[in-house]
Amino acid sequence: MKLLKIFVVLAFYFSGTSFKPVVKPIEDLKWVSWSNGFELAQKKKKIALIDCYTDWCGWCKVMDKKTYSDDGVQRKIYANFIPIKLNPELNETYTYQGKQYNGQQLLALLSNNTLSGYPTVIFIIPNGKTNLIEMSVGYSDAAQFSKILDEKLAKKK
Repeated sequence: MKLLKIFVVLAFYFSGTSFKPVVKPIEDLKWVSWSNGFELAQKKKKIALIDCYTDWCGWCKVMDKKTYSDDGVQRKIYANFIPIKLNPELNETYTYQGKQYNGQQLLALLSNNTLSGYPTVIFIIPNGKTNLIEMSVGYSDAAQFSKILDEKLAKKK
């Protein structure tokens, strides 16, 4: 009988059907460009969540892989925010409030010239007749970022 128990345990171990919880595969967050996203956020009266990153930023990649892939974070973003990616180092032109900017100029304007590193997430929060612009600088794990999202939602009127 002991041999049978050992065989059953080994069978589960080597078959890959152990008692691990089933986790659904996580999809990448669906990002939109500045030109589409900012207009969409204004139309839908949602918060524009602007992920400012660079191609060389290691913590930006970690945030993409760990924070933005979290199911709870994704659900909050899809329900209440418009997720926009912005790499200010790309050679592109952006329109904001009827004026044209390159990426560095737009980022400087949105951050009030206070950008101190990457990743930086800028939130443009519709608040009555005006917009609040707030930043979160540096890497945040999923739990921290979920709290940040809740804080921004509380400021929307």
